[in-house]
Amino acid sequence: MTLNFIQVILVVLVSFLAGMEGILDEFHFHQPVIACTLIGLVTGQLVPCMILGGSLQMIALGWANIGAAVAPDAALAAVASAIILVLGGQGRAGVSSAIAIAVPLAVAGLLLTIIARTLATAIVHIMDRAAEEGSFAKIDVWQWIAICMQGLRIAIPAAAILAVGAGPVKAMLNSMPSWLTDGLSIGGGMVVAVGYAMVINMMASREMWPFFALGFVLAAVSEITLIGLGAIGVSLALVYLHLEKSGNSGNGGGGSNTGDPVGDIIDKY
Repeated sequence: MTLNFIQVILVVLVSFLAGMEGILDEFHFHQPVIACTLIGLVTGQLVPCMILGGSLQMIALGWANIGAAVAPDAALAAVASAIILVLGGQGRAGVSSAIAIAVPLAVAGLLLTIIARTLATAIVHIMDRAAEEGSFAKIDVWQWIAICMQGLRIAIPAAAILAVGAGPVKAMLNSMPSWLTDGLSIGGGMVVAVGYAMVINMMASREMWPFFALGFVLAAVSEITLIGLGAIGVSLALVYLHLEKSGNSGNGGGGSNTGDPVGDIIDKY
């Protein structure tokens, strides 16, 4: 698929906003489900990009910056894989390959993240000197420069992929043998499962397992729609919060009540 000039500008703009939001984290443009959807919207490939974004979001849920460890770049993975999916012109059939391509792109994006953060350290020292001078205008200028640098961290790779064009990207995807495309499809499915397992592992606690088991059983009932499952989840959350509040206010903080109703029930058994 070939993009016109306006579409190219809009894709680069979405990429720039995704890079900025990786730091600002205000409108969540860097989240794959949003970044891929926006790229699909401006390129006319909304459905395939939404499927790609939803799948990548399940993977990115398990990525987190912990201490000095930097997580893979979800924004670059989402933007680059969505652009490749659109330029490849394979539609839904190319989603699995795009997912498999996104993971190494996310890891490669760590280099750009490290470069941007290294430069940001120098900018902080410049802003410190501006603060000593009492120049608030200079502080604001360098603040904007630092934020725009984060946007360029994603926009430049996106522009590079667009510069390559649809022809080479489509030729590369079509030249892949069937054993490779099938392997990428299987690997993409496994990566989604691993990302979901990482999220469960992070959230796993004695109090959460009953809700997980209940949700797992309800999801197997085909008559219940996603809206129904969402309503059940919200209801359970409200019941849990009410019981927790009642537990905290009961017994004046004494006795065996820990304030966690599910935990208290499990302790009795």
